[in-house]
Amino acid sequence: MSNEINTRITLKNVRLSFPSLFKKAMFEGKEGKYEATFLIPKSDKKVYDLIQSKIKELLDSSGFKISKDKLCLKDCDDVEYAGYADHWSLKSSNSRRPTVMDSDKTPLTEEDNRIYAGCYVNAIVDFWVQNNSYGKRINSNLLGVQFLRDGESLGAAPVDVTELFDDLSADDFD
Repeated sequence: MSNEINTRITLKNVRLSFPSLFKKAMFEGKEGKYEATFLIPKSDKKVYDLIQSKIKELLDSSGFKISKDKLCLKDCDDVEYAGYADHWSLKSSNSRRPTVMDSDKTPLTEEDNRIYAGCYVNAIVDFWVQNNSYGKRINSNLLGVQFLRDGESLGAAPVDVTELFDDLSADDFD
């Protein structure tokens, strides 16, 4: 089906949430996939319409009726995460590690600390129809992420425990 339809799109200037781009996500002790959620402002009607058109094309070509809760595009006003209001979220995943690069196209690693929940990225995804023992869905396949710019970090900030440690000088070890 996806061979007949161009299902690939580039998301530009979207906010990254729940990134697992360098290691596969873990859920209830089980290894999942590489994944990320992209936050698309509701004011960006052009991108929303493009995603909806890809979903509609896949639904039409498959002949399936799939409920909204089985689509990879969700209304963020239905969740209570900081920074999600007035956005759409698009969850994408892949069993293979996606390309992750900096704004100048140099490869990024986890140690670079450049990619984090809250930064802005460009992303390449494609859409596909799932029809297996897990049910019928429209999913988004994560192909690549490019760092665009910094943004306010989403989620809990790291806790600074520096003041909780004693100052140990070299002579304390005698």
